[in-house]
Amino acid sequence: MISVEHLSKIYGSTPAITDVTFNVEPGEILGFLGPNGAGKTTTMRILAGYLPATSGTARIANFDVHENSLLVRQRIGYLPETPPLYPEMTVEGFLYFVARIKGVRAGDRATKVAAAIERCNLQDKRQVIIRKLSKGYRQRVGIAQAIVHDPPAIILDEPTVGLDPRQIIEVRNLIKSLAGSHTIIISTHILPEVSMTCSRVAIINRGRIVATDTPENLLNQLTKGSGYEIEIEGEAALAKQVLQNVSGVSLVESIPAVGVHNHSSFKENRTHLRVISQPGTEPGKDIAAALMRTGFGLQEMRRVSATLEDVFLQLTTTEEKNLETETEIAKANEGEAA
Repeated sequence: MISVEHLSKIYGSTPAITDVTFNVEPGEILGFLGPNGAGKTTTMRILAGYLPATSGTARIANFDVHENSLLVRQRIGYLPETPPLYPEMTVEGFLYFVARIKGVRAGDRATKVAAAIERCNLQDKRQVIIRKLSKGYRQRVGIAQAIVHDPPAIILDEPTVGLDPRQIIEVRNLIKSLAGSHTIIISTHILPEVSMTCSRVAIINRGRIVATDTPENLLNQLTKGSGYEIEIEGEAALAKQVLQNVSGVSLVESIPAVGVHNHSSFKENRTHLRVISQPGTEPGKDIAAALMRTGFGLQEMRRVSATLEDVFLQLTTTEEKNLETETEIAKANEGEAA
C-alpha cells in the first residue's frame, strides 16, 4: 500500500533524511519512531505531497507521490502535528466542508460525515464551535477530517502530543479501531505509543532508518533479552561462576547500588546480580536451585524484561557511534590526501 525507496531530502547542504526505505502493508499500522529532529515530520510531509523529495521515490496505492500528487492526496488522510481546523466552524460544518474539498460526492457527504463523527465519538459535539472544544476533542476532529473521505491510507504526525493520559488512551483506541480497513503510519517519539498501537515499527535516527520490524522481534533480536535480578548473601565472583553454568543463562553481571530497585535499602553484605537468559528459555527455577545448593542465601529474585525503550536506546546509540567513526575516518582520509 505504501512503498518508500531511497528517499532523501536536503535543505541546502544539510540532509533532513537520507536513503529512507520502508514499506507498509495493507491494513497495517506502522509506528514511525524517532527522537525530535530525526526526520519524521519531513518524511510524513513528503508522503502527504506537501514537500518534494530531493531524491528517491514514494508510492501510495500504486501512485507516485511526486508524479501523481493529486491522485495520491485523494487516497490519503493526513493529520499534521497541529490539526488543520477552522475554529469558528462547527464540527459538523467543518467536516462537510472537508468532505466537499476532498471530492466526496454530494449524495454521499451526509453518510461519510456521519460515519466519521461516529468513529471519532463526536456525536454530542457535532454542533459545537471548534474553538470551544478541548484539545482532546480538537484532535478527534483532526482525525475525523483525515478519514471523512474514507481513504485507504492515513498519515498521522504525533497524534497524541499534548494530550492528557485519558485523552491519549481514547485516541490510541480510535487509531487501533481504524486498522484493517485503513493502512496507517503514526509518526511519534513516544515509545508506549508504538508498543500499544502499532503492529510494526520503523526507527529513524539522524535522518536514517536504523531498524524495521515488529516490536516483539526487535525486543528478541536487538536487546539483551529478559532475565532476572537477584539479591543474595555471598561473594559475587563465586555466585557468578555458579550461575554461568546454569543451562539457559547467557550472561551474569553485577548491579551497582544505584541500579538496584529500591537501592535506598541496599545492604553492604549482599550482592545484587542481573542474570540474562537465552531466548526461549525459562531458567528461573534452575537459578534458584543452583544458588540454594551451593549455600548462597537467596533474599530476592524478580523477573525483568527488555522494553522498547531499551531497543530504541541501543539502536540510536549504536548509530551515533557509527556516524562518529565514519566522520573520524573521513577526516583521516582527507588528512592523508592533503
